[in-house]
Amino acid sequence: MQSVDVTTLTAICDDLQTHWIPAKVEQVYQRDPHTISIALRTLKKRSWLTISWHPQAARLCIGDPPPRNPDTFTFSDQLRHQLNGFALTALTMISPWERVVNLQFAKRPGDVAVWHLFVEVMGKYSNVILTDNKQQIVTVAHQVNPNQSTVRTVQTGQKYELPPALTGTFPKLEETQEKWQERVSLIPGSLKKQLLNSYRGLSPVVATSMIKEAGLQPQDSTEILTEKDWNKLYKLWHFWLKSLQDKNCKPGYTEQGYTVLGWGLIDHTINIQTLINDYYTKEINQEKFKQLKHQLQQKLKSCLKKLYNKAANFQEKMKQSSDADEYRQKGDLLMAHSHLWEPGMGSMTLNDFETQKPLKIPLNPEKNAIQNAQLFYKKHQKLKRAKSAVEPLLNEVQEEINYLEQVEDSLQQIDHYYSFEDLQTLQEIKEELIQQNYLTSRSQQTANSPDESQPYQHTTPSGFEVWIGRNNRQNDRLTFRTAGDYDLWFHTQESAGSHVLLRLEPGAVPNEADLHCAADWAAYYSRARQSEQVPVVYTEPKYVYKPKGAKPGMVIYKRERVLWGKPHKIQSYLKNQD
Repeated sequence: MQSVDVTTLTAICDDLQTHWIPAKVEQVYQRDPHTISIALRTLKKRSWLTISWHPQAARLCIGDPPPRNPDTFTFSDQLRHQLNGFALTALTMISPWERVVNLQFAKRPGDVAVWHLFVEVMGKYSNVILTDNKQQIVTVAHQVNPNQSTVRTVQTGQKYELPPALTGTFPKLEETQEKWQERVSLIPGSLKKQLLNSYRGLSPVVATSMIKEAGLQPQDSTEILTEKDWNKLYKLWHFWLKSLQDKNCKPGYTEQGYTVLGWGLIDHTINIQTLINDYYTKEINQEKFKQLKHQLQQKLKSCLKKLYNKAANFQEKMKQSSDADEYRQKGDLLMAHSHLWEPGMGSMTLNDFETQKPLKIPLNPEKNAIQNAQLFYKKHQKLKRAKSAVEPLLNEVQEEINYLEQVEDSLQQIDHYYSFEDLQTLQEIKEELIQQNYLTSRSQQTANSPDESQPYQHTTPSGFEVWIGRNNRQNDRLTFRTAGDYDLWFHTQESAGSHVLLRLEPGAVPNEADLHCAADWAAYYSRARQSEQVPVVYTEPKYVYKPKGAKPGMVIYKRERVLWGKPHKIQSYLKNQD
């Protein structure tokens, strides 16, 4: 993930100063443990200023409105208490090469600032600190005590001190090419390394893009550069410093991330605020997606492993119980032939009543035939009781396995993060597992959208829509809330998978190609995706029921018909779409 460097932060602050100063503070909301949003209103517009001290995505930009979830964070509560009703009257970087921004708040434009909000955009050391006009710290996003840092502490009540100043040489627009080239080439080495070692304030991203824009490579040695190469590079160096001075910003996406200098653009974006907000929102959501998916996969794997072991144990007991009739048979044979018993016998061989085949029956030599028969009858009764006790337990475990396999299949269908819908679908799966007591909820809530996630939507050859549930919440919603009287409901037979709806208008009649298309989608979004052919049932939604007490996504159905779904057709279709 690309970090906000001095160049980017300068461009952001220049834009904010132009369009959002002065602005009234209307609301403060904390989205998550690392991000606050401040509602700003000018004479012409209103939006939200996002301030983040995330270790990998610290930033400052105009962003999206926060969700409508309750805000339970202490830091935002303290900011609301101090800043509500005040005006943001100034926004400045404390130094041209320091990534610290001072937001000043006064009663009204033109008044002396009452509050200062220092936003320190410094990677894992990022922080947000509110002070009064005497630089006394009132509240801080992340307190730093002496045990955590011997260089600089940041705690409520103490005097605010700026981060330790950068040491070394800073780039200057007035520096001649000769002095600049001499400094960079003084010690032979890779071009990128020498640029970064020679000057402070130059980020690896700017250095790399500058070198590539000159037609060179970051690993090229300074010893092999020609005079023409040095001239190109210095012109770009000069362009960079002139852009900072003249506030000339050309934001856009590059192959590696983004730029505000117009170098290596693959997609030009006019608004830098939109660029920064969209880039970091996507990157953070991708990280959340990976972490959440891994967490859910590990939890499901652990739960299913325990259940598989439990089911195997119950099945072994059921297998033993199936031998109950054999013990009764041995008891009957001993009772019928007790007169053949002799003291001290360790076994008796008697003919089976039905097959007349000889059957060797082990005996306890210390007991007579009648007593041995009674032991077999007791064993028979014990195994019968065990069967009646174990069978419902096995069914219960199997139902739980079916449910978790359904959840696991939903999780496997979400391969990568493409949009917020993917993260939202995972969050709904997590909420479901919390409700079903497979996961514990945290006291602090996450920034979830209150909106419901949406199912996949595709079309059949005749143009009918096919809706596919992405998790159990969507499955239940599709089947019991969305489905109309004329729709058809599809699901893989005896296999975990998504609920699929073939949406039909009154009077519409799907042909065989439409039915097989919906069956193919149902087969593809199921646990049997790798099979050549998968049996898929379909019926009218009114014949699909949820048993009392059933877990999310689990249903029974009747009046079903069967088609063979072919998931490889969908795989080919999706590959062609890409």
